[in-house]
This record gives sequence, structure tokens and C-alpha cells, in this order.
Amino acid sequence: MARRTHRSNAFGRHLRIGEAMRHELAAIFARGEVRDPALDGVSITVTEVRVTPDLHHAIAYVHPLGENEAEPVLAGLKRSAGFLRSQLAHGLRLRYMPTLAFAIDQSFAYAQKIDALLRRPEVARDLGASPADQSPDDDEH
Repeated sequence: MARRTHRSNAFGRHLRIGEAMRHELAAIFARGEVRDPALDGVSITVTEVRVTPDLHHAIAYVHPLGENEAEPVLAGLKRSAGFLRSQLAHGLRLRYMPTLAFAIDQSFAYAQKIDALLRRPEVARDLGASPADQSPDDDEH
């Protein structure tokens, strides 16, 4: 049986801590514990928390739901970072709580852009035609 090395164990640890931080942040937002005017009544999805391997810094990728502008929400989160870090420290019981930064997750906008491109008629036409579907007359042109 292969033995785990310290390095592989440490690699998995920062991923587990990031996932635990994501769950705890989502719970804090769901309970409405953050009292910033920019975040009042805003639903926030935490899509990912990336923690550095040394566990000193974490970036939480968030996406405001609905018609909310991302920049004011991001500013409110940055103002609330100290409070959120202290709440995470109570919930996670780590020896050292990473500093917390926030960024808007752009993957939703990117996915919408790709979806729109795939729905364009000329792309749908090209995707629908496979080489076996082409007639021999098409090869002459």
C-alpha cells in the first residue's frame, strides 16, 4: 500500500479548507449576518474559495444574484472582510484564519457568452453537419 507524503496531504488540506470556507460563507450570507448597506437584500452565491498553499490568503469568488450590480456588492464585501473573517474563524476553528479577499466570478458571464455563440444560426448549422452527413456533391465545391 502506498504511503501518502506530507506534500500530497498538504495539497489536499488547502483544498478542503477552501471548500469549508465556501460552505461557511454561504451559510453566513444565507443567514443575513452581514450588515452593509450595499449587501442589504442581495443574494450572493459563493462559487469557489481558493486558498494559497501556505494557508495565509484566500480569495472568495462570488456572484450576486438577480439584477444587482457587481461593483457595489464587491465594495460591500471588501468593507465586511474583517467581520466575515472573524465569523469564519468561529465556525472553522483553524489555527490561523487566512486573510480574505473577494472577486466577482466571471464564469457565469463567460458561459452565457459561449451559449449565445453556440445558438447562432451559422454555428448551429456547422455543429449539426457531420462529415458522414455531407453528400458527395459537397466535396466538389
